[in-house]
Amino acid sequence: MRTGWADGPEFVTQCPIRPGGSYTYRFTIEGQEGTLWWHAHSSWLRASVYGALIIHPKKGSAYPFVKPKREATVILGEWWNKNPIDVVREATRTGAAPNISDAFTINGQPGDLYKCSSKDTTVFPVDAGETNLFRVINAALNTELFVSIAGHPMTVVAADASYTKPFTTSVLMLGPGQTNDVLITTNQPPGRYYVAARAYSSAQTVPFDNTTTTAILEYNSAPCPAKSANAKPLFPALPAFNDTGAATAFGEGLRSPSHAAVPTDVDESLFFTVGLGLLDCPSGCQGPNGKRFAASMNNVSFVLPSTLSLLQAHHLGVPGVFTSDFPANPPLKFDYTARNVSTSLWQPERGTKLYKLKYGSKVQIVLQGTSIFAAENHPIHLHGYDFYILASGFGNFNAATDSAKFNLVDPPLRNTVGVPVNGWAVIRFVADNPGIWIMHCHLDVHITWGLAMAFIVENGVGELQALQPPPADLPAC
Repeated sequence: MRTGWADGPEFVTQCPIRPGGSYTYRFTIEGQEGTLWWHAHSSWLRASVYGALIIHPKKGSAYPFVKPKREATVILGEWWNKNPIDVVREATRTGAAPNISDAFTINGQPGDLYKCSSKDTTVFPVDAGETNLFRVINAALNTELFVSIAGHPMTVVAADASYTKPFTTSVLMLGPGQTNDVLITTNQPPGRYYVAARAYSSAQTVPFDNTTTTAILEYNSAPCPAKSANAKPLFPALPAFNDTGAATAFGEGLRSPSHAAVPTDVDESLFFTVGLGLLDCPSGCQGPNGKRFAASMNNVSFVLPSTLSLLQAHHLGVPGVFTSDFPANPPLKFDYTARNVSTSLWQPERGTKLYKLKYGSKVQIVLQGTSIFAAENHPIHLHGYDFYILASGFGNFNAATDSAKFNLVDPPLRNTVGVPVNGWAVIRFVADNPGIWIMHCHLDVHITWGLAMAFIVENGVGELQALQPPPADLPAC
């Protein structure tokens, strides 16, 4: 998907759209089918400003799997009883972690397990004996989610708008921004079955929303007693909130449908640590030890500009907005997943540092989690590109031994990768989309704290390999 000036993150590709203003997003979809997620990328506005972008096969083509009888979209979200913008502003002011959400939702409704919401629980009507395509999207701000449907295995056929080898599972695990297209066969006794989602929370001792949202898969032929208010639907077996084994098994089950065009002869071999930290702040901070929370990649806590977007500064040659010296490797090597990392390593450097890539370069990135403050699974999202996930594992990445685990035949193609708690993941892509592209943790609290960086992808040769001029209605700064 070539987007150029229409990527969306404020102060990355363009300045924010002002109140009452508008901006026409123009992009071309090339070679993708499936479900993508679109959302606001300003502060925590995406708590309620989001939706599904569904890409059907082109005219004359068909799905590479059995034609579904019907399709449904399942959007998982988070709900606060407060304005979520106020929640993040308060956390920024105090330096502490933001309040956890008060509920999860499916298509905007919390479901039967919350007070005062059962009459509005989302219902998905189905007929017996059919195959349905459910497009599942995690639109939550700060929570990875397990999803299951009582009595109905799910066959994953696409992830992040790329087809997969059909993979049958009883549970999905999606990080924020990830999508799964799944086939469901309605071959159970006609009745009502819960669709349920709850948190996967991998960080020990860190508070999280420990509630469960539900919707209902309802057979149209179910007898009336089964549809009465007193008849409870069958509930699925969900993994425990900290079941890293279930999360890992799901990720390892995903494969490309055929031999993949994995980039070889790597030109850029990068190693990025990802994790949390603490920064000094004026008196009154309410984070641990009187400090405020921070997050970083390669010990750089990313700071967005506030007067001009990164892409505009790059295109116009405006100095002083960013530097292009983001480190290709951690500035200091240490035991990244040790139980007690020295507190001298807890304080990152703040900066707006970018990394420059030549057009067409073949890029490999090792994403290494750290145990600073709290080790957890980080869903890392790259704008402007899909990438192949070659491997993942636990502990510190060891090139001498872990490279043998790389799947160079049929690795999954995605745009978000889960870096395991106290572990690592390796991705590859070809830098053939000129512009500036941010890479960040899709837990919004972490990007708020600085867990991000950005790539400058230089122009290639000729107009087709160059960033186009900005559109006339680009939002003014």
